[in-house]
Amino acid sequence: MPLTSFDFQQARVKQVLFKSRLRSVLYGVREAEASLFQPNENPLGQWIQTALHPQHGTHPEVRALDHTVRQMLSAGQDLTTRYQRGQIEEARTGLDKIDAFANQIEVLLLSLERGLALA
Repeated sequence: MPLTSFDFQQARVKQVLFKSRLRSVLYGVREAEASLFQPNENPLGQWIQTALHPQHGTHPEVRALDHTVRQMLSAGQDLTTRYQRGQIEEARTGLDKIDAFANQIEVLLLSLERGLALA
């Protein structure tokens, strides 16, 4: 089944959800769940594996998106570890890095959405 703009919108929502959950962890609102940082358990990582890889896994943008999401999840896990070690301000300052990954992800999603619409 071809992907629609709704599918890409869902991916964007999953991205916002990750950032929101990470912020909640770094501001002490919730506990960190290991699944948040595992590509196979993270909602955006799951979307990439189930919606993109089966039909479009050979596209360079899909590989780049997967790689960037994995980098973002790893950075998020690092920030959580810093927070848990008491490096609270350092961890919170690192959210800028997460925002940079999110911007890269948005660019890749737009490129994929446009490219797949033309295919």
